[in-house]
Amino acid sequence: MPLLEIENLSVNYGAIQAVRGLSLHVEEGEIVTLIGANGAGKTTTLRAVSRLQRPAAGRIVLAGRDITRIPADEAVRSGIAQSPEGRQVLARQSVQDNLELGAYTRRGPQVKADIYEMYERFPRLGERKDQLAGTLSGGEQQMLAIARALMSRPRLLLLDEPSLGLAPIIVREIFTIIRELNEQGVTILLVEQNAKLAMNSSNRTYVLEAGQMTFGGDSAQLVNDERVLHAYLGG
Repeated sequence: MPLLEIENLSVNYGAIQAVRGLSLHVEEGEIVTLIGANGAGKTTTLRAVSRLQRPAAGRIVLAGRDITRIPADEAVRSGIAQSPEGRQVLARQSVQDNLELGAYTRRGPQVKADIYEMYERFPRLGERKDQLAGTLSGGEQQMLAIARALMSRPRLLLLDEPSLGLAPIIVREIFTIIRELNEQGVTILLVEQNAKLAMNSSNRTYVLEAGQMTFGGDSAQLVNDERVLHAYLGG
């Protein structure tokens, strides 16, 4: 049984149909990439999975449970966490406060232990734990956004454009972290503007165009496929 199944998903923004009849799956332990041009429906798909956006039709199933209509906080409790596009850290709160808020669905002493683990995983965050998140560099904010999402102990981590606006050397560092997380057992659904880097880091890739999945397959086989370039450039 796949960890995540999306069946015939459609999502509307008013009269605009952002996603149409989308079906895909993510197996436990995989990194799966969604790529496509701007406006292809990638972020909308993640927001539907994390229950931040209401589907107009279709089903979203996590580990055999239909979660299509559950509220967003219940999605977190069910094992889904999202690191959003643009990072969206709480700028006027400290690094420590951001991590504590990432664990808002949990209680008990293990939360403190997990924060300490995040500081070990992301040493720069540990060095800046009392610093306001808005004063961190872009790369540090991205690390914080990922660490905050991990604080809910997700089974499925949704990453939306983790390389956006970052210098190449920081992008490589972020993707090293993503691969390490996956090796440690975190299943990841990834939306990423750097298609080649994402495909080289993932097991499978789905290509979206105008809200629909046009094709997909093994990332290693698709990375040099001309159809991918066509879809990514949107023309």
